Order: sequence, then C-alpha cells, then structure tokens
Amino acid sequence: MLIGVPRESKPGETLVAATAKTATQLIDLGYDVIVESGAGEAADQPDSAFVDAGVRVGAAREVWAADVVVKVNAPTEEEVGRLCRGAIIVSMMAPARSPELLKRLQAAGVTALAVDAVPRISRAQSMDVLSSMANVAGYRAVVEAAHAFGRMFTGQVTAAGKVPPARVFVVGAGVAGLAAIGAASAMGAVVRAFDVRPEVAEQVESMGAQFVHLDESLFAEKSSDGYAKEMTTEQRAATAAMYDEEARAADIVITTALIPGRPAPKLIGAETIAGMRNGSVIVDMAAANGGNAALTETDQRVVTENGVTILGYTDLAGRLAAQTSQLYGTNIVNLFKLLTPGKDGVVVLDFDDVVQRGITVVHEGESTWPPPAVQVSAAPRTPIPTSGSAAKEESRRLTEQGRVLAVAVSAAVLFGLVAISPAALQGHLVVLALAVVVGFYVIGNVHHALHTPLMSVTNAISSIIIVGALLQIGSDDAVISTMSFMAVLLASINIFGGFAVTRRMLAMFSRS
Repeated sequence: MLIGVPRESKPGETLVAATAKTATQLIDLGYDVIVESGAGEAADQPDSAFVDAGVRVGAAREVWAADVVVKVNAPTEEEVGRLCRGAIIVSMMAPARSPELLKRLQAAGVTALAVDAVPRISRAQSMDVLSSMANVAGYRAVVEAAHAFGRMFTGQVTAAGKVPPARVFVVGAGVAGLAAIGAASAMGAVVRAFDVRPEVAEQVESMGAQFVHLDESLFAEKSSDGYAKEMTTEQRAATAAMYDEEARAADIVITTALIPGRPAPKLIGAETIAGMRNGSVIVDMAAANGGNAALTETDQRVVTENGVTILGYTDLAGRLAAQTSQLYGTNIVNLFKLLTPGKDGVVVLDFDDVVQRGITVVHEGESTWPPPAVQVSAAPRTPIPTSGSAAKEESRRLTEQGRVLAVAVSAAVLFGLVAISPAALQGHLVVLALAVVVGFYVIGNVHHALHTPLMSVTNAISSIIIVGALLQIGSDDAVISTMSFMAVLLASINIFGGFAVTRRMLAMFSRS
C-alpha cells in the first residue's frame, strides 16, 4: 500500500506527519511512501533529506491519491474531497468535538483513524500523540513564560543583594503539566501544582514541585480513564479560593486543565487576574478549547491594565517543530507496526484490539464512534468480596499464631542452652539473642528501597568477625584452624562484596 504524507494546510503550521527517519521505518514495514514537496521544510526536513533517505517526493495530487494518507491536523472539507473512496486517513481529529467532520468522512466512504483517540492504556503509550505533543508543549510553555516574565527563575545571592526565585503555579498534572513542572524546577523556580486527581501528588513531588492539598474527601474518586473529570459544585467551591490565593502569590501561572469532549473549565477569574502582581504571566495551554483563564484570547498575547501578560498560544508544540515532528512520526510508526502484523505493507484492522477499535471513528463509510469503554490502568480495580475471604482471614490468623509459637520455641531453646552452657558462654549467648532481636526490628523498619544500600554497607561492617578468625587461625588444633580459615575467607568476600556493591550504587548517581 502507498502512504501519502501531505503538506499541512493549516495556516502557520510547522509540523509534518513523517520525517526522513520515520518514513524510512514505514518503508521497512513494507509500505511505499510519498511525501508532498515542501511538507517538511518548517520542521527542518527539506525534500533533499527525504530523497537521501530513499523516500519519494511528489506533488499533492499524487499524495492524496495514496491508499493511506497520514496528516497531523484534521482534514479540511476540501481535503476530504480529495481522498479516494476506500482510502484510509490517519490524523488528529478530536472526534468528540467534530461531528461534522465525521459526517463528511462517512460520506466520502473512507476509513478514518483518529490518533488523538488512543486509549490511555500502557500498551498504547508508544502511539499516544497527545502525550508526545503535550510533553513538548509543557516545556515550551515555560520557555514562553520566562521570555514574557523577563526575570530570572533561579534565586541569586549577589554583592548587590538577594534575588528571590520565581514562583510558578501549575494547574493540572497531566503530561503537559508535569513537563512544565520539570522545566520550571530545572530552571530554579519554586513550583507548586494542583490536580483534581490526588493520586498524581507523588508524581508532582517527584518532579520537584509541592502539591497543593485540599480536602481529600472531595476528590476521593479516582480517574477511570486517565483524564480529569468535570468538577462537582462542592469541588469547584473548594478549589476557587485556592486558585485565587495561589495565582495572586505566583509570578507565573501555567494552566493545562482539559476535559475530553468539553470546553476548558474557567479556573482563573478576572478578579483573580486583577489581583495578580504587575509583571506576572499566565500561560493558558487550554486556549484552543476556550482557555482556563477568563481573559484568554486564542493565539494572542494579552496584557491587562495591571500588567499581567496572558499567553493563549495554541502552537506551543509547533514552536519546536523538528523534535515534535520526530515524536509524532515515531508515534505513527508504532501505530503502523500494530496495523501491519505481517510487515507486508498492508493495513489489517482488528476490531478485537481495543487500541485499533478505539481510534477507528469511521470504517468504510460507517460511523464507529464512540468506541466501547476501555478499562485502563489509571482506574484502581475495586476488590470484589469472595466466598474465600473468611478462609484467607483464618489462614492469616493461623500464620500469626505460628509466628508466636516459633518465637516461644526459640526462646525455650535459648534458655535451655544458657542453662547447660559454661558460665563463659552464657554472656555470649545473651548478646547473640539481643543482636538478633535488635537486628530484626532495625532492618524490618527500613523501607524496602533502602535495603540494598543498607545491606551492602552493613555486610562489610559486620565482617569484623574476621578479627576473631585471625586470632584463632594460628591454633594448634587443626579443626579450629580450618574453621578460622573458612571464616576469614567468607568474611573477606563479605567485606569486598559489600563495598563493591556500594561503589557501584554510588556510581549510578555520579555525573559522567
């Protein structure tokens, strides 16, 4: 089959659906690929790069006559008319918000695959174009904010005085929000973030930001599809005051809140913006869907009367066109690996596969949208009570009783040994017993993640027994000498092995 990659018709678009590298990977899957002349110029992919990679470059007429057409943006009405009946169109389509587009695709008798409808499951992450583009957009949002802010992000102590770090507040901890948090933290800003999904707090903190906590009982319901849900009246009331307080205290606010299939929720009101400091910046990443801030204008830079700059750019990912195109193209390649099980250049749609079913919005002129609901990893499974729960509880109780019995028997054996042992040995047995008890409780209360570094050091330290073995190795008794030699050998392995493991672990955290 022939895959055509046309030039994007959206004004100002810089992205291309395939780079020279990803087009070559499609050829390796058995496809023929043709790219419209000039399609990749704005993404640092000139025609010569495609030609050098063995990819055919042709006119728009040849591209739109292909069996499969791969784009970035949704096809326009004119472009739908250029598709051959029975062809496959692959692009972002926002199917939940584009009913008219789906009707045109049905009338054209084509099969439409919306790559922005990939379900949020682990297996589909390599095909998730929204995550790839949001990751780049989140980073670029911080760059744009820094440019508009006009001040340093990191704090400085100089001979002329102290410069405080910039304070950044990020609304939403999805892919874009986490990317923005990471970029702002790396630049030295103090970052705070909030998301209506409390389960992402750990991810926020791992990126170097502080998660803003509210009443957890209001946000107890976890996401079932990886996306945030529309807030209830109680949740909106609880968050409104927090948004106002955080925005007024921040130098930069980055909003990323979106609800699939609906306009972006208004989170930063006009009164809050009026109370922000002169020079503050709001980057509204939801501007394409109406914006999270009250005064956002799509694709515009707005400066309020009190000096607050509001950026409503919708092309943040496109401002890093070369990298974004490469990521998008890689997502497309991964999708076609799934669609081409025989690697013979033939698309085979399998509706039993949740990924393929989820992205297919029109199939041979018939509507297939919306797809069946998919249970994703983001939703914790509710434990279902079973008839064996009582048996498990009984088993647990018996296990605890067994532990108590084992401890009692061990204590009895220890006291027996003390009773029959010489006086010189009794003190050593008591020390041994105390060491076992103390060691058990010390190690038992250490987090599992620290066991390896802890044991690598304690193993070496505990090998102090080598001193006792060295004192006994010169004994005239052959048995004692042999046992001492074995003790020295094993203790030496413990010492060198422990420090070798520690050294290797420290090397993991050192810069090359």
